[in-house]
Amino acid sequence: MKKIAYLILVVPVIMASCSRDPIADFFVSRTIVDVGEIVYFTNNSIDADYFEWDFGDGTRAYSFDANHIYTYDGTFTVSLFAFSGNRMIDKAVTNITVLFPTTLEVTVLEYYDEYEVVDASVILYNTYEDWLDEYNPLVEGFTNQFGWTSFSNLRAQRYYVDVWEANHDNYTLADEDVGWIETHVLVPNDINYFIAYVDYYVDEKKSEMSRDRSRKLMKIESVSKREYLDKLESIEAKIRERQELRDKQIKMLGTEEKNIAR
Repeated sequence: MKKIAYLILVVPVIMASCSRDPIADFFVSRTIVDVGEIVYFTNNSIDADYFEWDFGDGTRAYSFDANHIYTYDGTFTVSLFAFSGNRMIDKAVTNITVLFPTTLEVTVLEYYDEYEVVDASVILYNTYEDWLDEYNPLVEGFTNQFGWTSFSNLRAQRYYVDVWEANHDNYTLADEDVGWIETHVLVPNDINYFIAYVDYYVDEKKSEMSRDRSRKLMKIESVSKREYLDKLESIEAKIRERQELRDKQIKMLGTEEKNIAR
C-alpha cells in the first residue's frame, strides 16, 4: 500500500517535469514596407496552446499565422505572445519599418489657358514604346474637381503619362517633345508631382476623336511648334504650388488629429 501511495504522489511530479513551456518565435516576410503593403507573419512557435499578435498600431489578431496592412508610416514593434493554458509563457518581438509610399500626383492643365481639366483619364506606362502602342498600362486614375489624381505604391522610375478627355488629350504634345509626357525618376517614399498639359478640341470635332494616335487633331489656331522648355518655369511654379497646398493639408490634418486626441 505504501508503494502504491508513493507512486500516486510521484507520477504527477514526473509528468509535470516532462512537460515543456512554450517558446514563441515567428518569421516576417519583410521588415521594411510601404504603407498599404501586406506584411505576412509565419508562426514558428512550439508547445503553445494559443497565440496573440500585437502589431504595434493598436490592432491585434489571435490566429496561428497572421498578416497585416499598416495604414500610416512609422516604426512598429510586433509582438507574438505564446500561451500555455491561461498563462502567457513567452513572447517574441520584431520591429517593422513602414515608409510613406512612393506617390505620383498628376495635375492636368490645358496648355494655353492653364485651366484644370476635370474627369480626365490618366494612365501610366513603364516605357515610351508602351505609351505609343497603348500596351501594358500600369494603372488608371481620373482627375477630380481640381484637375488632379494621384497614384501610390509606385517604383522609383520614370513613367509615361497618357491623358484623354472628351475635349482634351496630350497626343500632339507628345509628338512635339516626349518631355510633355515623361516624368522625372520618382523620389522613393515621397510625393512626386507632374504637370500633364493637354490640347483642347472644340465640340464639333468630338465625333472625330479617338485614342488612335493616327488621328490627332491640332488646336484651331495656327501656332509654331511648342517647346517643352517654354513651359518649364510655369510647370515648376505649378508644382511648387501643389507641394505647398499638400503641405498645408498635411499640417491641418495633423492639428486635427492632435485636437481629437485631447
